[in-house]
Amino acid sequence: MTSLSAKIQDVFDEPACDNNRGKDAKARKQGCSKPLTPGAAAGGCAFDGAKIVLQPITDVAHLVHAPLACEGNSWDNRGAASSGPTLWRTSFTTDLTELDVVMGQGERKLFRAIREIKEIYAPPAVFVYSTCVTALIGDDIEAVCKRAAEKFGLAVVPINAPGLAGSKNLGNKLAAEALLDHVIGTVEPDEAGPYDINVLGEFNLSGEFWLVKPLLDRLGIRVRACIPGDARYIDVASAHRARAAMLVCSSALINLARKMEERWDIPFFEGSFYGITDTSEALRNIAELLVKKGADAEILDRTETLIAEQEAIAWKKLEAYRRRLQGKRVLLNTGGVKSWSVVHALMEIGMEIVGTSVKKSTVEDKERIKRILKDENHMFEQMAARDLYTMLSKHKADIMLSGGRTQFIALKAKTPWLDINQERQHPYAGYDGMVELVRQIDLAIHNPIWDQVREPAPWGCQPAGEDDLASTKNGTAAVNAFNEFAGATAHRFGDR
Repeated sequence: MTSLSAKIQDVFDEPACDNNRGKDAKARKQGCSKPLTPGAAAGGCAFDGAKIVLQPITDVAHLVHAPLACEGNSWDNRGAASSGPTLWRTSFTTDLTELDVVMGQGERKLFRAIREIKEIYAPPAVFVYSTCVTALIGDDIEAVCKRAAEKFGLAVVPINAPGLAGSKNLGNKLAAEALLDHVIGTVEPDEAGPYDINVLGEFNLSGEFWLVKPLLDRLGIRVRACIPGDARYIDVASAHRARAAMLVCSSALINLARKMEERWDIPFFEGSFYGITDTSEALRNIAELLVKKGADAEILDRTETLIAEQEAIAWKKLEAYRRRLQGKRVLLNTGGVKSWSVVHALMEIGMEIVGTSVKKSTVEDKERIKRILKDENHMFEQMAARDLYTMLSKHKADIMLSGGRTQFIALKAKTPWLDINQERQHPYAGYDGMVELVRQIDLAIHNPIWDQVREPAPWGCQPAGEDDLASTKNGTAAVNAFNEFAGATAHRFGDR
């Protein structure tokens, strides 16, 4: 635990974060996220955050050293997609029991589990996750992983991010530290070119990075590693030979981007593939960074040609929705990169933003929102469920975009809702993704069900007339007759 404490303090002291630099030493030690409420579903623990960042590496066996519930709660908790291997969707756990804990069998059981995975699946690597129980009883997963790697001849990576260490965001960063300590830089690629890049913090939710990668392919840009979306172990291990990097979600992996720049001179920028303007800007920034690192300057012209072509196609498709969505009011209850990138994207087609959450947003994210909205009153850190319901029930927004946990607030308020978080079913990245997002918003807002559910119930809006009174009398008579029949029947059977 001593090494874990040192790692946590190192993660908290993040020099690339403006918000962190502005804190005093005492506040810096507390990290970025508020402590969780015991017993509450507050968004996940450090283990959950580590699993989110690493599980989309698709050809790796992800082994959870814990009682069964830890693996059950964390399995398949993101909508990431794979273009090939499916091993990442197989659950591996040591399934510790009370007897294992009491008898001190945890480390032996872990070693046997690694051996079994090696013999049956032969993966390029096994990621071993520490959890609260195994951290508390003192199982040394780093020693077991080192011995297993020597014995079985494969990479066995310890992920020391037990849930008790802190929040989900901390787990994201501890996962990045594990990649830096044990994975990245361990494999030299056969060929490294001047157009190789890394994309960090892209999870390929619903396969949305597949809408962006063809654009990079057309420019001759190779994605050396997308971490973690649709990644392969060898790609991550050789990611240190990329020439530039794009950081999609800085709140999760800013420590990974900064340390890769320090160690291997890989410059990075923070960008977004949500929205037409932001996608174009991201492509330009990638091209400019590559040129600074030695690529041919002609890629800048090719990038502008591609942008002009793709923007024209996207805007033409969006014209069909502009008249239907112009002036519609949107409430975003999300965070991170989506708190500003989706805002910008929707304003481009004339929609009005009545509020956006900045709960998980960085200082840079908040500054972008201020520039885009030109009104700080539309930003809120966190809105209580009753306040969300009040706002929606008073029709102050025509649709809410959020994650699954708040969908029932919108549905109770009889307001259209669309999922834009990790459980979403549609890809929203890139030019085509923007068109799909607008199409889904249009379908949600103009679904005829909303007119029906907002109508008062037929029996609650008509005054009682003669027919109604007659029906009431007839109904009362029928009830009395039934009661007399039931009483007589009970008496008759009782006599028998």
